[in-house]
Amino acid sequence: MGRVRFMDEKETLHHYLRVRRDNLLGKLDGLGEYDCRRPLTPTGTNLLGLVKHVASVELDYFGVVFDRPSGRSLPWLDDDALPDADMWVAADESLHDIVELHRFAGEHSDATIEALTLDARGSVPWWPEERRQVTLHQILVHMVAERAHHLGHADILRELIDGTAGQRPGDPNLTSRSPEEWAAHRTEIEAAARTAAGTAPE
Repeated sequence: MGRVRFMDEKETLHHYLRVRRDNLLGKLDGLGEYDCRRPLTPTGTNLLGLVKHVASVELDYFGVVFDRPSGRSLPWLDDDALPDADMWVAADESLHDIVELHRFAGEHSDATIEALTLDARGSVPWWPEERRQVTLHQILVHMVAERAHHLGHADILRELIDGTAGQRPGDPNLTSRSPEEWAAHRTEIEAAARTAAGTAPE
């Protein structure tokens, strides 16, 4: 029997970052230009905008912060950009453009992570001065949390678009039910909510 090798702390964080990257990009699978970018909440949250935002943020955190600029222009993050320009996708930016940006950001980030030690120092110029000095360890944790946060948004958005749920087909974390069983399950939850609120029908 071979000797078991456990990942060290840096490998563990990098692994979870990569998994969350793949999970988020997977939320676009099978969608066209309209469905992946249409707003689905009152504040305009949309799938492709989430991918654009997280890719842009990752480029900055693993690029600018550690003095390893990517050379990639991100005009939606400029000081004169419209508010929230990184959270939605203009008509002249294609689905392919944003997916390519996401892949580029991942490759650039991976190179930074692989080149530096966890205690490597960086500086986040957009954070308050007293908190700007950081380590690679801190930024890895920050970006795993950032990606998981937005992946949760993406999970809900994709379910609203076409009912697709879970991280992948056959996801063992998602209960197996037929469409009719899901409808009955939702009805049961709705009834419980109305009973608790005192609004259940007589």
